[in-house]
Amino acid sequence: MTSAEPTAATDFVYVGNAGSQDIGIYHLEPNGDLRAIAIFPVGAGTTRGGSLPLAVDAERRLLFAALRTPPYSVATFAIEETTGTLRHLGDGALPASMAYLAVDETGRFLLSASYDASEVVVSPIGTDGVVHRTSQVVPTQPRAHCIVLDRSNRHALATSLGGDAVHQMRFDAETGTLSPNDPPTASVTDKAGPRHLVFSPSGRFVHLVNELDGSIHVYPYDSASGLLKPATQVMTVLPPGFSGTPWAADIHLTPDGRFLYASERTSSTLAGFRVDETIGILTPLGSVATATQPRAFAISPSGRHLLSAGEASNRIAVHSIDHASGRLSLLRDYAAGDQPTWIEIVERSGNQYPRGFL
Repeated sequence: MTSAEPTAATDFVYVGNAGSQDIGIYHLEPNGDLRAIAIFPVGAGTTRGGSLPLAVDAERRLLFAALRTPPYSVATFAIEETTGTLRHLGDGALPASMAYLAVDETGRFLLSASYDASEVVVSPIGTDGVVHRTSQVVPTQPRAHCIVLDRSNRHALATSLGGDAVHQMRFDAETGTLSPNDPPTASVTDKAGPRHLVFSPSGRFVHLVNELDGSIHVYPYDSASGLLKPATQVMTVLPPGFSGTPWAADIHLTPDGRFLYASERTSSTLAGFRVDETIGILTPLGSVATATQPRAFAISPSGRHLLSAGEASNRIAVHSIDHASGRLSLLRDYAAGDQPTWIEIVERSGNQYPRGFL
């Protein structure tokens, strides 16, 4: 698939399709139009019931994609600065199937979380962008689901869905080493199922979505120690009149931190909240319908659009975000690959990409 040259305000969108083992590349225009550019193969086989997690480095020049079929690996791609197309740089081995990827602020280390193996892993990234042999494996409580570094790049939080806990770790960015913080874990409500979490832009709060009870926990965060304080609020992502088994999935903030959204797969809805950044309290905005079984979504760098991946419908829903109220409006949905399970959005810029990678 091809399209015209993107406009200056175009964002590049990357959709990880687990079933077809490829990455869909799109241009997101300022008006919310999503234009398909290419399908980039990643690996052979399928990962039904799994995902194709993606991560982008801080400089927005490299895209990483983890394959969850043996032999487990992570592919590195250079992002072409003008068109957003990808160039494969190489593959690195991983010790297990990874559900989540994150790149530290220096761009020297890839951190990953394995749901199947109940562990988090650190892997060095070479100067060529390719991931090297794993340097550290840290066992966790059951079903590790994500790992996220704070703004200082000195602390990490990792969720254990099966252990109802958040692991609290120190991170040495010089050596790429994780070590337990004190205390090493923070407990979550019994059988909540901690899944994904996000830091507020100020770094003062952490918002955690729980898969099994459809709740959001709001934690004040001590950036000096890297520790969560007791939750100050618990909200639900379940829409009014919900019936069935909760199945919450993803959570993201707008770049300015004013609005928070979370996806719920049983009802195929997105729940919105206004955020009081001074005290971290959430005010519900209601729920809206989105693409069927929204396993993942992402918010554009401008904060104007939210893109939701329908794992069961093979569609990408584009919602506009009202700047004043934070309310979502569905603009249109678009065809995706087979089983879309991850979305990354990269703001186009012609000045930030080292030519050595292209």
